[in-house]
Amino acid sequence: MALDDLLRELRATAERPFEEARAAPPGVYTSEAFLARERRDVFAKEWICAGRADAIARTGDYVTMRIADQPVVVLRGRDGATRAFSNVCLHRMSVLLEGRGNRKLIACPYHAWSYGLDGRLMGAPYMDGSPAFRKEDYRLPELRCEEWDGWVYVTLNDAIEPVAERLAPVKEIVTGRYRFEDYRETFREERVWNTNWKVLAENFMESYHLFRLHGPTIGNQSKVEEMSMPPGGEVFNYHWITKESEFALANAHPGNAYLEGEWRRTTALVTIYPSHMITLTPGYFWYLVLQPEGVDRVRILYGGGMAPDFVDDPQGAGYIARAKDILDAVNEEDKVGTEAVFRGMKAGLARPGHLSYLERPNFEFCQYLARRIAGATACPRPLDEAR
Repeated sequence: MALDDLLRELRATAERPFEEARAAPPGVYTSEAFLARERRDVFAKEWICAGRADAIARTGDYVTMRIADQPVVVLRGRDGATRAFSNVCLHRMSVLLEGRGNRKLIACPYHAWSYGLDGRLMGAPYMDGSPAFRKEDYRLPELRCEEWDGWVYVTLNDAIEPVAERLAPVKEIVTGRYRFEDYRETFREERVWNTNWKVLAENFMESYHLFRLHGPTIGNQSKVEEMSMPPGGEVFNYHWITKESEFALANAHPGNAYLEGEWRRTTALVTIYPSHMITLTPGYFWYLVLQPEGVDRVRILYGGGMAPDFVDDPQGAGYIARAKDILDAVNEEDKVGTEAVFRGMKAGLARPGHLSYLERPNFEFCQYLARRIAGATACPRPLDEAR
């Protein structure tokens, strides 16, 4: 299908009433031209999460990421500030750093040009014989980088509003009641799956699949009839699950004095558009940040951690290990499911069906993409109706 036809079909899908909602057309997931438009109109213009701030707690700690086609390094400066720079050498344009670690200087692996933690060029071997070269002319381009609610966000867009302003409703409605900024990260990994990034995003957004796909792990802990799917906002969606869980970490620690009643056993699932997904319980959290590497491959930043009262508990190490085991098992089930969905989407007879009332977040995500890429005007209902 031509891109213009696909955009018209996406727009029509997004502008239906939710009661008539269908899944997005297959081409939204399989079209290379659509992915190019996503990179240009979504990833290059939005705030993109780099993970938790405590992943770069010490001076010189860094993590790397990519936004659209731009390699980025995010680090903790000598003054304690969080900064993001282009992760590309200003000499012959090699990528500078990979993964995560700690450095006193950023040294290029190709010709050893080195940069300080403030982006200034500090050293350039054997450049004295080049009369036009002046070290002070070189400084890594800096990107906007802000911390919010324990997270680090980076953007290529100089005009976008501050992340705290943009995401204020998320904290007001969801994360503030858990005091999420105090939770501590206990693991951070990267994985690559053979599926489209939106298939995985939508899988995270809805809990309709829990009773089936996650039957061997967590499916029996979540009652479908007790899930709540309020309308989301312009840049996020969310839903609640109340659990009677044998898994202690899904409930508040006995020493937790600020969560009361049902909130002591309520899990929140939040998606911050375009690609940051968070499961937040009274005891632990886990998250994904997605970066498309093609229509059929997605790079996943996968991390998680614990509420401070569980970390500080005498049995804290055991709680951390148990949570990681369960989350890994759940992720493997999601890998099987989302890769199967993408294989089906490529079939000539694939057709999008009606959505369940439990898939409201998927419909709102479709509306978001249609607004950003296809010029649609459809929006969620006002947030006041969701409180």
